[in-house]
Parts: sequence; structure tokens; C-alpha cells
Amino acid sequence: EAVAGDSRADFFRKAALGGAATLGGGVLLSGFPSIALGQKPSKKNDVKILNYALTLEYLENEFYIEALKSAGLSGENLAVARVVQAHEASHVKTLKKVLGKAAVKKPSFDFGNSTANQTNFLKTAVTLEDTGVAAYAGQGPNISQKAVVVAALSIHSVEARHAALLR
Repeated sequence: EAVAGDSRADFFRKAALGGAATLGGGVLLSGFPSIALGQKPSKKNDVKILNYALTLEYLENEFYIEALKSAGLSGENLAVARVVQAHEASHVKTLKKVLGKAAVKKPSFDFGNSTANQTNFLKTAVTLEDTGVAAYAGQGPNISQKAVVVAALSIHSVEARHAALLR
């Protein structure tokens, strides 16, 4: 019932985003067994967590850059996309600085039709921001270094505001 009236393209877009969220959730939750077994978070694990976060920030930043170029955004949607993209670029810069030489390189992305128009942009943007909020919240307990916790929590709160704003 929830997909009544959706086109085939909508179905495949939702399936792709759902699959990405499931894959991301699996990666995020992979740290929980170590906690259940009484193992403490480590600096090595912090690097893995931050590199996952950096990859997500690369994704979000590139999504907004592409949307600003091709989604035909206007009015409030255009203003919001500009602000959020600037924040995402700042998140990338922050995480790369914290990680230093351990930072992963930016992968390439194919956003399909998610930036084809304002409607697709907004649906995808909400999904991406929700994923970011969940990623930071989910891995918080697995971070061992105070400086890393501070950086992650500051980004988490911004991602939560993005999700709320885009709704």
C-alpha cells in the first residue's frame, strides 16, 4: 500500500536507496559485536569509523553539488541546498584534517535521476541526511578518542538539522 501510485522508476530508486541504507547499516553495526564481547573501542577502530563518515560526507557533498547544477532548484530549495552543500564541504574538510594521511580518497558517485528535479532531490536529500544522522549516532559509543567524539558529535547535530530542514 505504501508504494501505491509510485512509478517503476520510483520503486527502483527506493530499492537502491534502501539497499544502500541496509549495506551502510551493516557496516555501521559491525562494531556492536565487539562491544557485546566486552572489547573496548580503539584508535584503529576510530580511523575506520571516521573513514566511513568521510565517505558518507563525500557522497552528500557531491550530491548537493550535482543537485545545484542539474536539479533546477529554485526558491527555498535552492537556498537550502546551497547552505547544506557548504556544510557538507566543511564536514569533508574537518574529517580529512582529523584523519590526516589515513583519510580515504573520494570515490566517484552516480546519482542517477535523484538530481533530475526538485522532487527527486528532496526525497533523496532526506534519505541521505537521515542516513548521516543514524551513522553518527550509531557509532558514537564505539569511538575511543575524545577529540574524535567531539568532531563526530558536532557533525551529527548539523546532519540532524539538515534532515529537519529538508523535511
